[in-house]
Amino acid sequence: MQISSESQLITNFSVHQRPGDTATLIPHLQQFQEHYQQQSTAVVADAGYGSEQNYAWLAEHQVEAYVKYNYFHSEQKRRFKNDIFHAQQLYYNQQEDFYVCPMGQKLEKAGEYERTSDLGYVSQVSRYQARRCGGCPMRGQCFQGRGNRMIEVNHKLGRLKAKARELLLSEEGVRHRRQRAIEPEAVFGQVKGNNRFTRFRLRTLAKAEVDFGLAAMAHNLRKVARKGVKAFEEALERAASGLSGALKQPTAAHACLLDHFSAFFSPRRAVLYMAA
Repeated sequence: MQISSESQLITNFSVHQRPGDTATLIPHLQQFQEHYQQQSTAVVADAGYGSEQNYAWLAEHQVEAYVKYNYFHSEQKRRFKNDIFHAQQLYYNQQEDFYVCPMGQKLEKAGEYERTSDLGYVSQVSRYQARRCGGCPMRGQCFQGRGNRMIEVNHKLGRLKAKARELLLSEEGVRHRRQRAIEPEAVFGQVKGNNRFTRFRLRTLAKAEVDFGLAAMAHNLRKVARKGVKAFEEALERAASGLSGALKQPTAAHACLLDHFSAFFSPRRAVLYMAA
């Protein structure tokens, strides 16, 4: 189940027969495009959506991708930054296309191959291998395998992740990441926890969409009604405080007028007023 939300209102939802989130992002956004005849200028999502295919699609459609990848948070920790043997930390000579290990040995390109995902997306992966790892005093810290160390690098994915990292660490990215925790997560909590929608009642994708669509409509109506009532109550309080402030010596008639005024604009207070 995938949703898009804005101000905790569900703006789009889609149902997918897949165990993970990665492959659901593009069809979900395509459906959003069909409904609204336009695409979001920015998408905020967690690490479950950070794949090369998704980053490439978002870049192609000029959508700012505030999308985490699987080790984004690990990169921010001191342990990762101090790990000089991690493939991402090795020095890369782009002009001559080789890496350099902490001992100064080159890892030269040993070939490349194509990796195809279950969705049919093809990625280009390059292999780099050292030549003289035997007898290296830092071998035990560098890697535990036999022979010479080999690393595999997806350069396109690396560039896309670098762009995503730049956005995520920006001031706007930090704001989006904080907001994401209280956007779709809060909506799912409301729908599943408070509204008791924890299982689909109907089978097949088409019927499941109707099932959740009704739940989404109910959620949005509650949100809109709640915001409307809150806005009325806030306006009422401002009006009432202004009227009371203008009266140096409020009388019982004035107090009664304020009570009727409050009951008229506040449904919740109207119910209590009628019950009294």
